[in-house]
Order: sequence, then C-alpha cells, then structure tokens
Amino acid sequence: MSTTIEIKDSIYAKLLAKSLPRPIHSGAEHARLTEILLQLDERDDLSPEEEALAEVLTLLIEDYEDKAHPLPSVSPHESLNTLMEERGLRHKDVWPVLGNKGAATEVLSGRRSISKAQAKRLAEFFRVPIDLFI
Repeated sequence: MSTTIEIKDSIYAKLLAKSLPRPIHSGAEHARLTEILLQLDERDDLSPEEEALAEVLTLLIEDYEDKAHPLPSVSPHESLNTLMEERGLRHKDVWPVLGNKGAATEVLSGRRSISKAQAKRLAEFFRVPIDLFI
C-alpha cells in the first residue's frame, strides 16, 4: 500500500513556469537546471510540488549526462579487478566470495566468466550494482 501525496497543480505550474524544465541539449542549459536542483537540494523543507520538480530535474539532468558523457564499457572481470585495486584487496580477500581459489584465479585473469550467483555475491560484498559483474 503506497501513500500518495497530493500535489497542487496551481503551485506546481508556477514552479514549472519559473524554472522552465525541458530536455537538455547544451552545457548552458545543463548548468542552469543543475543550479536550480542544487538550490532545492540545499533545503530540508521542500513542499510536495518542489519535490516533484526536483525529481523531474534529476531525470532531465541524468538523461543529458548519460548521453553527453557515456561511461566506457568495461568487462565484468575488469570491474572486479578495479574494485579490488581501489579497495586494496587481494586474491585471498575475494576467493571466498567467488567460491574457491581456482575459480577466483580464473575469474580475475578473465579466463572464466562470472556466474550470476557469483555476481550477486560480489555485488553484495562490494555494495555495488550487480550490473558491474554481468
């Protein structure tokens, strides 16, 4: 059962008219909408209408950033190696998560792909999205 918060159309319409959110196609428009979102994020007492505007701005900004600055494609074993390096972990630290020493060696070298079960355990271990390992 979800709780629905009432948004007053007249108040929301005024916020939209003031901020003029629209699909972002330039760095200047990105900067403008990001500044509005940052101003909203600094406050703790947002109205339901301001919360809705912040959500719309977030979606527009994320869409632009995903298109303008796509992340490079990285293989699952490269993701694992990078996470281990960033956190100062070694083979002995992750082999229990991968199942055994042999499996860890093959996964880390890229000779064996990461199974779905291993991906789930790695995501929980590193506290990252499972997509990094699939």
